[in-house]
Amino acid sequence: MPIFADPNFYTIYTVNTQSYKSRMLNSETREKNWYVVDAEGQVLGRLSSRIAMIIRGKHKPGYTPHVDCGDNVIVINAEKVVMTANKFAGREYLRHTGYPGGQRSRTAQEILNSRNPGRLVEYAVKGMLPKNRLGRKLFTNLYVYAGTEHPHVAQQPKELKLDF
Repeated sequence: MPIFADPNFYTIYTVNTQSYKSRMLNSETREKNWYVVDAEGQVLGRLSSRIAMIIRGKHKPGYTPHVDCGDNVIVINAEKVVMTANKFAGREYLRHTGYPGGQRSRTAQEILNSRNPGRLVEYAVKGMLPKNRLGRKLFTNLYVYAGTEHPHVAQQPKELKLDF
């Protein structure tokens, strides 16, 4: 008698589906690390895309799209970031005051020469994160500083080499 003719064959050899269940991370099961990235001499777009990936958590095997499972990133030397071609003079960043005719624009060079040159890195990374509540929460995991010093020594951040 063939095996498939046995009516109890499928009930005997069922696959345990519990072992194949996808595991989703949540705020209790995630593990967040701290990294330091040196932006000196790095191209802004390439640097920002890698930082956004790490903040989002896509480099981890337990990546869950709807959970903040990424790591915290500290960027130092943000004033020494590089842009290719003529983007320092040509790239414009727009904002609006909220009043009629209140659209203002600044070039990348003006932002880099301002009081807070780290805004250039912040704008680039924020544009690569989701545009929703999760994206706003993920953006709080980014810390950008113009110089080489940062106040997050207590978190014992690891140095992250971004090789392109």
